[in-house]
Parts: sequence; C-alpha cells; structure tokens
Amino acid sequence: MIRKAVIPIAGLGTRHFPASHAVKKELFPVVGPDGIARALFHYHLLELEAAGIEEICIITQPGEEALVRQYLRGPDEAYLRRLAKYPALLREAEAMRGFARRVSFAVQAQQEGYGHAVYQSRDFAGGEMVLLGLGDHLFRARAGGAGGGVSPYRELADMAKVAGGKSVSAVNRISAGELKGYGTIAGRRRAENARLIDVSLIIEKPAVAVAQAQLLVDGLPEGSWLGWFGMHLLAPSIYDILGEMIRDGVRDNGEFQLTRAQELQRQREGYLALEMTGAQRFDFGVPDDFVASVQAFRHLS
Repeated sequence: MIRKAVIPIAGLGTRHFPASHAVKKELFPVVGPDGIARALFHYHLLELEAAGIEEICIITQPGEEALVRQYLRGPDEAYLRRLAKYPALLREAEAMRGFARRVSFAVQAQQEGYGHAVYQSRDFAGGEMVLLGLGDHLFRARAGGAGGGVSPYRELADMAKVAGGKSVSAVNRISAGELKGYGTIAGRRRAENARLIDVSLIIEKPAVAVAQAQLLVDGLPEGSWLGWFGMHLLAPSIYDILGEMIRDGVRDNGEFQLTRAQELQRQREGYLALEMTGAQRFDFGVPDDFVASVQAFRHLS
C-alpha cells in the first residue's frame, strides 16, 4: 500500500507574473464542479485523500510554508460563525483542518530544478515508494473511462502491486507540437495489460526527429507519442540517484532534472509507464492554459 505523496509547489511562477508576485500560483482560486472555490493545490489533497494516501509532503520555497499552513488552518471562530449559513462551506472549513494534520513540509532553498525540489523530500519518503504530482496540474477521473472512475492517483498507486518495486510514471498521448514540453518514453506494452508499458528509453523534451527515431511505443498512431501525464510512482532509489547527480553536478540546461534521474533509474532497475486513458489532466502552468483549465475543470463530467 502506498501511504505517502509529494507535491512540489516551490516554483517561482514566473509565467504568471505579476499576479504570482502577490499570490503564489498554487494558491490561485479554482472553482470546482461543486461550485466551491479552493486554492489550486487544495484539489491535490482531495484527490490524494480519495486515493487513500495518509501523509503528504508539500515542497515550498523558504518562508512559504507559513502561507500554506495558514490556508489549511482555515478561518477563526468568528469567521466560522459567518459560514454557519453556508453549510457546504462550513463542512469545507472543517475538512481543511483535517488536512492540516496530515501535511508536512520540505523546503527548496535554491531554484535548482525539479529534480532538486523532489530531492528535498527524501527524509519524508523514509525509504518508501511515494506518489509525486505536479503542483500546477490537476487530475480527475473521466466518467466511463478505462480507470472506471477511480482517482488517477489511486489508479497509479495500485500499480505498485504489479510493478515489482519499479517506478511507474503516468503517461498520455501527445503530438509533435507537445514534445517540447514533456518527458517522453519508448517501450513495449505488456500482453496482459496493454496500458502498462515496459519502458526502454526516457528523454526530456525531445526534438521531433529524435522522437521519430527513438521514442516508439507499439499501438500508437503515426505522429503520436507517450509523454509525462504529471504524476509518478517513484521507487526509493530515485533519491539516491538524485543525490548522486547533485553531488556530481549533473545538470541539464543548468538544473537538476527529475527526468534524467528517471532514465538512470530505468537503466539500473527497469521502469514502467501506465497510459492514462481514463483520466483528465488540467495544466495551470501558463496564463492561457490557466484560463482554459479553470473553465474546463469547473464543467468536467
């Protein structure tokens, strides 16, 4: 059983400046299908709870832990009395306090890349497999999809039963124009479960020519590839590999990248991917995507 999850929200949110200079991007309001406005990262907590996760580590910049704690602490008694006439919001405030008891924090003191941010949660992981989710994405099951309406986090966590201790990354189909934004894989589908793939290569943001030559997965139409969906089930050795990279100064474009660590992990012990055909991903990372995702998330089915 997977008990722990990690949500990094330590990025600067540069593409959302100047709004992100005043309010952290992951604290931007997003209205859910139930009509309640929550901070973006709050939805991760809801989905992880639905997936049976017991402990959650949020990775922040220095000084930002207090902002998240204040949010989860919720309103004071005077404000709660004002909420009494809104039963749904009162229940929300009580649930937030429950989250506060299961959330801990790690700090990324310098902006050294996504892999560096994840490495800060090594003590929290404590040698266990962890779920990792992008803080500026949201994930929901699609009604009638292959996942049977199960939380995507839960579906990925359940892969631990068949992974044999290997890491498993969620992937989905991407086009040539999207390759520049995602880690992308090559591999072969398993006969017993065509959505589960034994990965033979992982490349971060490949050029189209590289993807055409090296990143093939059986069963995909021409012009389609499988790229990161935004969540990973990581075996404990990922922290050892990230530690080696940081020690040896192994960077890509000046930063310590998680995707390189995942490829190294694949080379040493194997790696799996799960094609997410029954789930939706909402990307809030840039302003135009944020607007589109807020609209789509509010009306998802």
